[in-house]
Amino acid sequence: MKLSIGYSSCPNDTFIFDAMVNGKIDTEGIKFEVVMEDVENLNRRAFAKELDVSKLSYHAYGYAWDDYIMLESGSALGNNCGPLVISNTEIKQPSLEIPKLNVAIPGKFTTANLLFCMAYPDAINKKELLFSEIEDNIVNGVVEVGVIIHENRFTYQKRGLKKVVDLGEFWEEMAQGPIPLGGIAIKRKISDKIKQKINRIIERSVKFALDNPEASRNYVKSNAQVMKDDVIEKHIGLYVNKYTLKLGEKGVRAVNKLFEKAIELNILEPANKTLILNH
Repeated sequence: MKLSIGYSSCPNDTFIFDAMVNGKIDTEGIKFEVVMEDVENLNRRAFAKELDVSKLSYHAYGYAWDDYIMLESGSALGNNCGPLVISNTEIKQPSLEIPKLNVAIPGKFTTANLLFCMAYPDAINKKELLFSEIEDNIVNGVVEVGVIIHENRFTYQKRGLKKVVDLGEFWEEMAQGPIPLGGIAIKRKISDKIKQKINRIIERSVKFALDNPEASRNYVKSNAQVMKDDVIEKHIGLYVNKYTLKLGEKGVRAVNKLFEKAIELNILEPANKTLILNH
């Protein structure tokens, strides 16, 4: 059986999926056709129901849960790993100043934008950019503020940019739990037997990656060509953890809390479905 699977070229994704797509573990007869794109493109592919299995921003999942269900394994969730709001000038009163400024976001349906909306509901002057282009646009004066994700957490200071707000800290203070960024979803119409099998395979792939960190090095580096080794290692260390192996009750609570807050703020509509496999 062959299934399409979408994930990004970011080191945390290639690290966890390497073993299952490159024949290093038992995939129980499943073969995977890989589609590698930026997460916002994957979000939009999910809205079009194009992929069988896909990385999704948790924000985007709120618009796709009629057709997909989130798996227990493969999520990017944790503490001190949230998106950052940055600028090229000092902003002393973010709640007053940011709504008046032009803001670059890494996609409308990213969890980064969801958190930004929660923190700054009056900020409407937004420009959607590929996450890797946001720093350049701030430096060049196209926008005054940007919401950065992924490896840009480790590079913005070298370009003289300043942190305004850590949206991860904002969330953790409000929710008293880890921040759900993205997860792996599978089409609901796929049989329960296959859903459980895919969940096992992903968990097995994550475990293999964590137990054998050197095994994925070539695959990770070949897809993160502009990243230095130390940034790759920091990136993986930040986004791959116990919640990636399996959400567990604490992780599930955090995901549910994110949706509860988004629904409370009228950002998302309530769901009438089970949102996470086996929960």
